[in-house]
Amino acid sequence: MIVVDKNRMNMKKEKDREYILTELLPGDEAVIVDINNTALGKDRLCELGLTSGTPLRVVKFAPLGDPMEIKIRGYHLSIRNSMAKEIRVRHRCRHGRRRHEN
Repeated sequence: MIVVDKNRMNMKKEKDREYILTELLPGDEAVIVDINNTALGKDRLCELGLTSGTPLRVVKFAPLGDPMEIKIRGYHLSIRNSMAKEIRVRHRCRHGRRRHEN
């Protein structure tokens, strides 16, 4: 008889799923998978340390939701949501709190 732990399977599926950076909540941790090639400022993001395989943590969103603050490579970086929407990440762990909504 095979016993399947559905919670464990759901957690694994969520962990393997790719998200857009703006879908994460403050406190969530993820690893960068890719930055859209057509993103304006992709070179600048790479210079700031946003490269594939780099772990990051969402710190907070501004009161009106834009920009968002992330912690990456030991420093805090604020980026606009328009730029963050071009960054795909793989979720590592969820410590997120509810996003401030207006």
